[in-house]
Amino acid sequence: MQGSNSHFMSDINVTPLVDVMLVLLIIFMVTAPMMMQGVSVSLPQTTSKALPAEKDHLIITVDRSQQIFINDYKVAMEALQAKLKKICEGRPDQKVYLRADKTVPYGVVVRVISEVKNAGVEKLGMVTEPLKETE
Repeated sequence: MQGSNSHFMSDINVTPLVDVMLVLLIIFMVTAPMMMQGVSVSLPQTTSKALPAEKDHLIITVDRSQQIFINDYKVAMEALQAKLKKICEGRPDQKVYLRADKTVPYGVVVRVISEVKNAGVEKLGMVTEPLKETE
């Protein structure tokens, strides 16, 4: 004998799905503010290969005397952001590379990075020389 209560239930149980979604929401709410702080740069590793030669690179250089150059043209720190905005308006690819002498104080380099980021540049690369292997 089959009773009226013997048919299968075809409703989806959404309680586990809601539990998982709430946990993910809490995780993202906690981690999102941590991801937004600081200056994001990709530091090169010593085993990396050289970049392929492209056309013209936009290179910002900070020399030993803390003078700033865009490619070969000297620029004051106060004018760096405005000049980069003007240069990047006409460039579809906004990659900028930063070269700084190893004797330049960290605070000066971070200030230059901040000016570059405030100019609207999203891709900033750091130029280094590979370590020389001693034999």
